[in-house]
Amino acid sequence: MMPLNYAILKYFTGVNEACADDVIEALKGQYGRFKGLKKPAVIEAVMTAEANGLLEETRYDFDKNRKLRVYYHAHKEGADAINAYIK
Repeated sequence: MMPLNYAILKYFTGVNEACADDVIEALKGQYGRFKGLKKPAVIEAVMTAEANGLLEETRYDFDKNRKLRVYYHAHKEGADAINAYIK
């Protein structure tokens, strides 16, 4: 099993865009017991990837509870870098 942060990055190479809730839902089967799969930690991991140029924000909306959801995607250069380092 790869480290959780690697799995989060790798997830973005296979989807058009995703928010933290999407990442948690997709990875909970394998990483559900990890403390790092809690929403604040996933948001931090995604924002760190954005700050490092691997992901970029695509849009935002509100969930049914009026909580902000920010969506990101791995642009070509970011996806290429992720895939080069994480097989």
